Amino acid sequence: MYLQTVALRDVRCFALHGYYPEEQLTGTEFLVSTEVTFEHTGETEDLDRTVNYEVLNTIILEEMANTQKMLETVVRRMLDRIVELYPFIKTAEAAVKKMHPPMPGEINHSFVSLSYTAPAKTL
Repeated sequence: MYLQTVALRDVRCFALHGYYPEEQLTGTEFLVSTEVTFEHTGETEDLDRTVNYEVLNTIILEEMANTQKMLETVVRRMLDRIVELYPFIKTAEAAVKKMHPPMPGEINHSFVSLSYTAPAKTL
């Protein structure tokens, strides 16, 4: 069995996510990544037999535009949508980097990631 990976790395977004009200007013830059794996069927020219990374990009952009207090909520909503659209996937991950979070010190980014693994099929 072959496992295929489809991923987007560091999709740059400006969004208003943040726990504190001022974060939701000023916003900040985020980098979003997502990755899925699924069984490769041998068919390479049919979008119905793969995960379309344009769809992944749309999910990222829509969920980043939907302001949330917690990045954990954002990545969960992304994964829920991906799993619903592509029930054949084996694994999925969504991750959000919040660039230069507003706290003391020189912090490049904070990071929240969530992974999904399909349940094993029983006989």
